[in-house]
Amino acid sequence: MPSPINLQNVTLRTVAGEIRQFPAYPLPQVALSGRSNVGKSSLINTLLNRKSLARVSSAPGKTITVNFYELDGKLFLVDLPGYGYARRSREEQMKWSSLTDGFFTKNPHIDRLCAVAQLVDSRIGLTNDDQVMIDYLNHAGIPYFLVATKVDKLNATERAENLASLSAHPLLSEGTRILPFSALTGEGREEVLRTIGGLCGVRFGK
Repeated sequence: MPSPINLQNVTLRTVAGEIRQFPAYPLPQVALSGRSNVGKSSLINTLLNRKSLARVSSAPGKTITVNFYELDGKLFLVDLPGYGYARRSREEQMKWSSLTDGFFTKNPHIDRLCAVAQLVDSRIGLTNDDQVMIDYLNHAGIPYFLVATKVDKLNATERAENLASLSAHPLLSEGTRILPFSALTGEGREEVLRTIGGLCGVRFGK
C-alpha cells in the first residue's frame, strides 16, 4: 500500500503559459476542467487545506495558464484554464484553445493522466462549453468524474432535482461519478480526494 500523500508538502510547481513549459518529470496527473467562474481555485484550496494557494480571481478568465500543483512529489493536480469567458478577446480564446488542446495532445506525460475532474455549477448544470469538453473526453477515452460545485447555494428540493437532472444527462458515460461539493462548507472534500486516490493509485490521510 502506498504511503499517504502529505498535504503539508504541496507547491505550485509550474505555471505554464506555453506548451513547452509543461513539466518533464513523470508524475500521475489529475486535471481540473471547467468554466471560468465554476470554482476551480476554491476546490483546489479546499482539497489542499489552504486559503490562497490557488488565487481566486476577481476577474474570471483573466489568466490563461496551465498550473501544475505538485502534491508531496507523488501527484500533479493540474488546473486547466477556465473556458466560456465571454469577454475574452479572440487572441485570448486562441491561446486558451492552444494551451488546453496542447495539454491533451502534446503533454509529455499524457500517459500519466489518471482522470479529469470536470467541474459543473450545480445551479446551472451542463453548459454548452461543458458538453463540448465532455464530448471530447468521451471520444478520447479519457476517464472523468463530475464535481457539482456550489451545492450550498441550493435548497434541498433544488439540490435533488438538479443533481438528478445532471445524472440523467445523455452525454455522460454510464456510471459517471457525480460528487456534490461546497467550498463554503467543505462538503465533498473527502469524496473528491478518495476518488482521485482510487483513480491514481495514491492515498490521502492515514
